[in-house]
Amino acid sequence: MPRLDAPLKVTGAAKYGVDHNFPGMAYGYVVVSTVANGEIEGMDVEAAKAAPGVLGVYSPFDPLVLTAPTLAAFGETWVPLQNKEVDYHGQPIAFVVAETFEQARDAAALIDVTYRERPAVTSLQEGLATAEDPPAVRGGGPTSLDVLADGVASIEDAFAASPVVVDNTYSTAGQHHAPMEPHSAVAVWESGELTVYSGSQGSHLQVAELADALRLDRSAVHSVNPFVGGAFGGKGRTSAPAFLAAAAAMVLERPVKASLTREQVFTATAGRAATVQRVSLGAHRNGMLVALRHDSWCATDVDRSFVEPTSHGTSREWYATENLSISQKIVPLNLPRTTFMRAPGEAPGSFALESAMDELAVALDMDPIELRRRNSSVAPPGVDLQWSSKHLDECFEIGARRFGWNRRRPGERVEGDWVVGMGTATAMFPAIRFPATVRVTLHADETAEVATSGADPGTGLLTVLNQIAAESLDLAPERVTAKLGDSNLPPGGLSGGSTATASTGTAIMIAATQLIDELVALASEPGAPFAGKEVTYADGKVFADGQELTFGALLRELGRESLVVSGSSAPGEEMTKHSFSSFGAQFCEVRVHRLTREVRVSRMLGVFDAGRIINEQTARSQLMGGMIWGVSAALHEAMEFEADGRLANGDFAGYLIPVNADIPEVDVEFVQYPDTLHNAVGARGVGEIGVVGMAAAIANAVYDATGIRVRHIPIRIEDLLD
Repeated sequence: MPRLDAPLKVTGAAKYGVDHNFPGMAYGYVVVSTVANGEIEGMDVEAAKAAPGVLGVYSPFDPLVLTAPTLAAFGETWVPLQNKEVDYHGQPIAFVVAETFEQARDAAALIDVTYRERPAVTSLQEGLATAEDPPAVRGGGPTSLDVLADGVASIEDAFAASPVVVDNTYSTAGQHHAPMEPHSAVAVWESGELTVYSGSQGSHLQVAELADALRLDRSAVHSVNPFVGGAFGGKGRTSAPAFLAAAAAMVLERPVKASLTREQVFTATAGRAATVQRVSLGAHRNGMLVALRHDSWCATDVDRSFVEPTSHGTSREWYATENLSISQKIVPLNLPRTTFMRAPGEAPGSFALESAMDELAVALDMDPIELRRRNSSVAPPGVDLQWSSKHLDECFEIGARRFGWNRRRPGERVEGDWVVGMGTATAMFPAIRFPATVRVTLHADETAEVATSGADPGTGLLTVLNQIAAESLDLAPERVTAKLGDSNLPPGGLSGGSTATASTGTAIMIAATQLIDELVALASEPGAPFAGKEVTYADGKVFADGQELTFGALLRELGRESLVVSGSSAPGEEMTKHSFSSFGAQFCEVRVHRLTREVRVSRMLGVFDAGRIINEQTARSQLMGGMIWGVSAALHEAMEFEADGRLANGDFAGYLIPVNADIPEVDVEFVQYPDTLHNAVGARGVGEIGVVGMAAAIANAVYDATGIRVRHIPIRIEDLLD
C-alpha cells in the first residue's frame, strides 16, 4: 500500500510546524554563545532593543519565565536563558523577537556579550583518564556487569584459559541527526490556551514539557505536529525554539515563530556521542566463545544528561558466552549535548563488537558467518528468558546465498584499478512497546477513523495505522482515515525506540474488537433492526437470520452519527516470559582504489527477522534508510571540534553525509515469522535495526579487500595508505 502522506509531501502541501502563519505574528531569533566554558559577565542589548521592529530582547539578565521540566522517562530537560553559565560553544543564550525574521536576526547581531571564560575540556581521548561512572544506563541496569561460569573467579581467568584471544580498541565519531527540517516552532497564546506547532516525536510529551516549563495546566497546552521533517531521537525532547517561542508568545500576547538556522541546529540541539570501546574476545579453536569483555567510554555534556550505552546495547545480549564483563564510563565535555540517535548504543556498539568478531574469525581462520552461527544465543547471557522468536541463522543463510558469499576471496579480488572485498555483521535491536491509546470510530457515512497523538517522522506510521485498522475492522483501507500528531488525540506515546507499530497496532486491535462487540450488541438491542437475534459481523456489515446491514446503515437506523471506542495497550506479563529483539544479517561489498585509496560501497544487502511486516514498502524504506545511515557513519559523518570547542563543520557543506552517487542499489529481504508472543500484531521494530552492524560490515569489507584493519569510523583515505 503506498504511503498516504506521499502526495502531500511531494507536492509541498504538507504543512510542517514552521509553515503555520497567523495574523500579527512576530519572529524570534536565537543568539548562541561564542565560548565553550564560562560565565556571561555582561550583555549589552540596548542597540538591539532600539533596532527597527524589535519587540523584545530576552537574556539571563532579563529572562523569559521558564522552569526546567522533569519527565519520568527522560529526566530533566534543559531550558535556555535560566542562568549565566555557558557549557558549550553554540549554546542558546539570548532571544530577540521582532516584527520580521530579518529584523530579529539583524538586531541579534548587535548584542555585545562579555564572558568570564574558563578552560574548555573538549577531547574525549584526553578525558579517558578521569572518566566517571554514569548516573544510569538504558533500562536502569548497572553501569558494569559480570557473568561468570561456575568455578571461574574472574574475567581475567577466563581469558587466561582461552586458546585464542583478540583484544583491541575501537572508536566512533560524534554525529548529528542533521534533519532536513530545522528545529522550529510557532506558538499561539489565546484565551488562556497555548498552541504550539512544532516537529516533535510525541505531541503529548511536548505538552508535558511545555506545561511544566511554563507552569501551566496540561489541559491548557495543545501541541500539533502532523508532519515531522526528520527526527530519530533528535526531536524527542522539546527544542529551545519551542520553549522560547511559547514563553515569548505569552509575554507579548501575539503569535511567535522561531526557527534555528542550519548552523545553529548542529549545536543548539543534541546529537550522538563519540565513543571509545575496548573489546576482548576469548575463544576455543573451534570458535566457541569462552569470554567476552566490552568496556565503553562515551562523551556526554557537563550535565551528564545522556549515556551512549554501547556495551550494554550489544555485548550484554548478542552472543552466547559463559563469561561476560561489560562496563560503561562517561567523559563530561564542554561540547553540545548528546541524546538518542537512531539505534543509540547499538549503532556505535555494533561497530566495535562486530569488528572484533571479524578479527576473531581471521585469527581462527574461520568464515565470519560460521563464527557467528556457532555463538548464536538462545537468550541474553545470564538471563533465563529465551528469545521469543529468533531466525538469525536463516537471515545469514539467505543473505550468503543471495550475496554470493562463497565467492569471497580475501585480499585476492582485483577488478581493474579496484581491490574488492566483502563484509558481514550481525544486527540486533530490542523489540519493545510503549503505552499507547488509539481511538477508533465508525461513522454513519460508511467510513472509519483511527486516531492517536503519536508522530510519523517519515517512518510510515500513518499508513500502517490505516492498514491495521482496516484489517481489524474488515474494511477496505480507502474507507479508513488515519490521524496523527495532535495532543488533542488519545496519547500515542513516543515515535521512537522502534516501538510505534507494535504499540499503536496492538491498541488498534483492542479497540477494534471492542468496537465490533459494541456494534453487534447495538444491532440486537430492543428496537434495533436485529432485536433479540444472534448477530455477527464481517466485511463492514452485521448479519442475522440471512439479513445484513452495513454498519453505516445500522447507525443511521439507530439515529447515531458514529460509534467510538478507545483501546489501550502497554507492555505486560510477556516481559516476564521472554526476551524480545529484532535480528538481521548485514552484507556489503566495497571497492578500494589501489592508487587513490578511495572507498566505494558497491553492493548492500540486509536480511531481517522483524516479525510480521505490515507494509513491505514502508518497512523496506526504513531498513534501506538505516543501512545508508550505516554507510554515512562508516565513511562520511563526524562532528569536528576545534580545541576551544567550536564546531568546525556545522553546516551541510562541511558535515559530510552520503549523496545518491555514494549509495549503490540497496537490497532488503524479510524473514517473516509473526511474533505474537511480543504483541497481538506480531510485528517488531524496523526503524533502527537497519543502521546496526552496517558500519562494521563496511570496515570488515575494507579489511577483506586491503588487509588493513581500521578500528575507527569514519574511515578516511589516509587510513588506507600503505
